[in-house]
Amino acid sequence: QVQLVESGGGLVQAGGSLSLSCTASGRTFSTYYMAWFRQAPGKEREFVATINWGGTSTYYADSVKGRFTISRDNAKNMVYLQMNSLKPEDTAVYYCAADTLGAPDEYDYWGQGTQVTVSS
Repeated sequence: QVQLVESGGGLVQAGGSLSLSCTASGRTFSTYYMAWFRQAPGKEREFVATINWGGTSTYYADSVKGRFTISRDNAKNMVYLQMNSLKPEDTAVYYCAADTLGAPDEYDYWGQGTQVTVSS
């Protein structure tokens, strides 16, 4: 069983930055791929970024590439999302997700989400 808890959301002006954190329970955190997703009002949930178990490989959605950075600290069971140059269209609830089964792009544990609002 894995529990994920996000934090760090809030209100920021366009062009600003926010850093999200996700704390994971479980002793095998270092074996999971981790990811961030987001869901804007009235839209489907969309992929944002993913990171492999060792933190050596990352992948981003085109919409955030060059602005967002995903990272992890396996000693602390944490994954982060640094968001720079934020745009109003980045406004969404951001979710942390864990792939504990090793199935590509299948995330079986989710956090409760944290709201990010970017004002214009």
